[in-house]
Amino acid sequence: MLRQALHGGLRASCRRLGLFVSRHPVFFLTVPAVLTLVFGFSALSRFEPERDLERLVAPSHSLAKIERTLADSLFPLDRAKAQLYSDLHPPGRYGRLILLAKPGANILHRPAALLRIHRAVLEMKDGRSSFIGHQLGGVMEVPNSKDQRVKSARAIQITYYLQTYHSAAQDLIGEKWENEFCKLMRKLQLSQEDLQLYALASFSLWRDFHRTSFLARSKILVSLMLILLTAILSSSMKDCLRSKPFLGLLGVLTVCISSVTAAGIFFITDGKYNSTLLGIPFFAMGHGTKGVFELLSGWRRTRENLPFKDRVAEAYSDVMVSYTMTTSLYFIAFGMGASPFTNIEAVKIFCQNMCVSILLNYFYIFSFFGSCLVFAGQLEQNRYHSIFCCKIPSTEYLERKPVWFQTMMSDGHQHTSHHETDPYQNHFIQHFLREHYNEWITNIYVKPFVVILYLIYASFSFMGCLQISDGANIINLLSSDSPSVSYAIIQQKYFSNYSPVIGFYIYEPLEYWNGTVQDDLKKLSEGFNTLSWLQQYYQFLRAGNISAANKSDFLSILQNSFLRKPEFQHFKNDIIFSKAGDENSIIASRMYLVARTSEKTQRDVIELLEKLRPLSLKQSIKFIVFNPTFVFMDQYSLSVTMPVLISGFGILLVLLLTFFLVIHPLGNFWLILTVTSIELGVLGLMTLWNVDMDCISILCLIYTLNFSIDHCAPLLYTFVLATEHTRTQCIKSALQEHGTAILQNVTSFLIGLVPLLFVPSNLTFTLFKCLLLTGSCTLLHCFVILPVFLTFFPPSKKHHKKKKRAKRKEREEIECIEIQENPDHVTTV
Repeated sequence: MLRQALHGGLRASCRRLGLFVSRHPVFFLTVPAVLTLVFGFSALSRFEPERDLERLVAPSHSLAKIERTLADSLFPLDRAKAQLYSDLHPPGRYGRLILLAKPGANILHRPAALLRIHRAVLEMKDGRSSFIGHQLGGVMEVPNSKDQRVKSARAIQITYYLQTYHSAAQDLIGEKWENEFCKLMRKLQLSQEDLQLYALASFSLWRDFHRTSFLARSKILVSLMLILLTAILSSSMKDCLRSKPFLGLLGVLTVCISSVTAAGIFFITDGKYNSTLLGIPFFAMGHGTKGVFELLSGWRRTRENLPFKDRVAEAYSDVMVSYTMTTSLYFIAFGMGASPFTNIEAVKIFCQNMCVSILLNYFYIFSFFGSCLVFAGQLEQNRYHSIFCCKIPSTEYLERKPVWFQTMMSDGHQHTSHHETDPYQNHFIQHFLREHYNEWITNIYVKPFVVILYLIYASFSFMGCLQISDGANIINLLSSDSPSVSYAIIQQKYFSNYSPVIGFYIYEPLEYWNGTVQDDLKKLSEGFNTLSWLQQYYQFLRAGNISAANKSDFLSILQNSFLRKPEFQHFKNDIIFSKAGDENSIIASRMYLVARTSEKTQRDVIELLEKLRPLSLKQSIKFIVFNPTFVFMDQYSLSVTMPVLISGFGILLVLLLTFFLVIHPLGNFWLILTVTSIELGVLGLMTLWNVDMDCISILCLIYTLNFSIDHCAPLLYTFVLATEHTRTQCIKSALQEHGTAILQNVTSFLIGLVPLLFVPSNLTFTLFKCLLLTGSCTLLHCFVILPVFLTFFPPSKKHHKKKKRAKRKEREEIECIEIQENPDHVTTV
């Protein structure tokens, strides 16, 4: 009883809302338009891109950032000094260059060309004379060489660092130098036939990340045109009175202006644009047009003899309950993604914007589009043409006109057969579903093939879910033809034999002269190539046959002899001395570790980090390990999967809490199973399609939860509430009622994704793949899997059949009694 009362109350509220909109259409048309104008101009005037890429894509709260703070406090870098930068410090402004020889050539035989390019860089204004050219790539060693002598090398990497002093003026000069550096490399490449030059600057990643937005602008407009065309065609009929092409057009425009308003609110609140926000128009369109097409289907289901205001109210009563529920779930899912539990700032910003977009979408659908529906209904009631907005001539007038004129101005009555009392049944999608598809998909010979298809789908999904890999590589977010991607590919190919230099920081006083301590340090660095002041110091002691078995001798020789040698002076930067009275001590020190890695350098580095950190808690030596790249890798897998986990948990919790409040609890049960099947299918198939778990794919997975609910929930609830005799008839009824809107929306959504294929960007490729799988899996479940599986499993429809039989028997008894009381009554048939 509570369920029926709750459902009836919601329908009555939506009906009153529809009546209110139908009585004040001008107001509800004007207010959203004014809001769009105000906030749209604000978006243009306040547009500003986000320049801090680390803030966007690196985990906000990670142990690596704490370790970086501790390492910088122990061993700060004085950029004012003329010293070579360490790989353990944030590089600031820099220019990096890889020179690659032709296949089979040795770059070491081209010293003249290398020096010429090197001099050209050093002669640039505002440059710095120091550089690091310490990496050779594609190295071949001399056979049977004990000291690993280099025979040849294919590539060399040189890094040039700039002094910025952390001042705004110096930073602008550095940015100008980087631009000139990239231009110089492009110019030198034209004059180099035997060498290939790959350049990278500190701003290159940021530039190529935002370049996606510029590359995608024209493609998004093409996508919008395709969605408009699909919406117009799918809303049209041969019947010029009941066809609604302009409502399809206005529905898409409604979603567009609501997105513009949301963008204006974002920029007014000091938001900064980033390329991940490119997905919001597609996400908003997928949900908004679903409401548009459902309202159109609801309008077609109303009785034509009702006044147009009552028809609008009936459409709201029929549609807005389920649309309000799915909108609420959208808000819950993306609201959970915007919560403090989300550790990726780009995901958090996207989810915050999506929440605003969803709320405005809902408001604009029932207000702006509802007003358009009122005006279209008034035109239909007054028998105006749906395109030309002129009076439709009478049948006698049309009979005297040519065939083409009759086709354009026909209201469809002459095409309606005696089987189709409702003219709206002539809509081509409804006609196809009713006359062809519903009978085919429920055929007993088709069902076994559908079961086999689902088993294949589930097998591939499960196989993909076992191969998930995280996408901590920032290259996944850059434009695919950018210099940064080219540089990263060459670096991965020729410079992936060794890991980045890992700083090994000992942050407490230690008895370095103690043999036990030395053994512990050797065990910790076992398996690494080590560059250590301690290692060099003991080699120095052995070479001079010097004994340093106690603290005083150890420190005295270290400070007065070892560190004063020119070849060992650079180790002064790796040791922190403290003096208490006349006694010196070492309170902290630093060593360098390099590990041998495979081509999957990033995965190997993450594994090294996960192995070294627990040792710092178990060993007596207190240490940390750090490299600037750890900030992007540390706990990335957990950080990037957390939003979809908490969003899924939030939706599951809501569905479980409303299990006994909805009109039929089996509807929620089937909805949970269906959404789980679609979500796991998209996750597994996108993994098999070489899509990693990065911030874009995670946002798409959150959207998949809601997109599947948006389309499957009305279908499932209509099925469980249907009162036909059999399950087959119930699923036919559900498909006939909601299949048109589902097919219209998913088709326009998938067609709108096609232009993304032509954007040369890894970010848009990921977006295209994930959203294509989302739409395809949802369509597969709505039109293939659910119509078959629902005929096998509960809810049973036998009790409806018994009720109908009882009612029919009661009617027959009443008729018999009436005939007995009136024996002279004669009925003609």
